[in-house]
Amino acid sequence: MSTINGRSRRLRKKLYLNEFSILGFEFSCKINLDSEEECELFFDKFADLVDEKNLFVSIDGDQGVFEGFVTSGDRYGSATEEDRKSIEDALASYKIISDVTVGELMDAHYSV
Repeated sequence: MSTINGRSRRLRKKLYLNEFSILGFEFSCKINLDSEEECELFFDKFADLVDEKNLFVSIDGDQGVFEGFVTSGDRYGSATEEDRKSIEDALASYKIISDVTVGELMDAHYSV
């Protein structure tokens, strides 16, 4: 039986370690909440992109700040550089969004 770091394959899978690590990334931006119609349009289009790319996004926000963490919708899938670029481009394409920051890919379960 092959082990990495003294853990069996089964345990590594349950703990999402090594070859079972799941990568994701953070994003944040400022959102102008003055126009309810534009905000609704933005969130509808953002949700469509997330569905199209089969991503999960946990979001948070307060007082004009919109932030979240993105991972793959697949059980052991990871977000990709292409996903990062898509989210960044989508956020930057709206007039109501400013100060877009998209982080690097990192381990979704064990990031510091």
